[in-house]
Amino acid sequence: MNTEKKAMPMLEHLNPPSITQWPFAQNACLGCAMCSSVCPVAGVDDFDPRKVVRMVALGLTGEAAAARWPWICTMCGKCEQACPMGIDIAAMMRALRSLREREKIPGILQDGLANALRTGNNLALPKDDFTFILEDVAQEIAEEPGFGDFCIQIDKQGAGVLTTIHNKLVNTHTEDLKHWWKIFHVAGEDWTVASDNWEGTNWGYFTGDDEAMKTMVGRIVNNMRLLKAKTLLWPE
Repeated sequence: MNTEKKAMPMLEHLNPPSITQWPFAQNACLGCAMCSSVCPVAGVDDFDPRKVVRMVALGLTGEAAAARWPWICTMCGKCEQACPMGIDIAAMMRALRSLREREKIPGILQDGLANALRTGNNLALPKDDFTFILEDVAQEIAEEPGFGDFCIQIDKQGAGVLTTIHNKLVNTHTEDLKHWWKIFHVAGEDWTVASDNWEGTNWGYFTGDDEAMKTMVGRIVNNMRLLKAKTLLWPE
């Protein structure tokens, strides 16, 4: 007689199964509130992870997908770590987001994703403007004491590190680029940035769009191959 316990079914973040294939949401949730106790946004607009799990368990996936709650979730995964039953609530939220009609996705997420698929970054920032910003920030660093020989090499072949960039770092937070770059310089690291498909924020992931997510990841992988970089640093 086989007495081995079956493992709790888990969801893969990259390829979550249909939301209807989540029997553990109904059978496993204890209602213990461990998830809500660690959730950084619990209470925002009355959000509680347990409520979404219960809605899915009761077959109210349409109502859950239409609600604001899945978009309040940050998908940080703290709930998954705290859940004694191993329910991957973050993946559940993402799958619920995938059920939302694309034109009804809140905020700028869908527009940014469309920009990224079309241009390689969420801002639709032209390549010349992007490289100008990077070189301008590099010049500012070179003017600081101790960094007189600092420079940035874009699209360098065979660099030790290829780093992606969050779109906000070339938009409203250019000062934050300097922290990474100074560390690279002081450490003597050989690094580079790609001028195409440099976006480090994959809004395909956050909107539950698997195909878009894979496209953007594939572009970064392709940059690694084209530039023959040894290591990828993906800050986002």
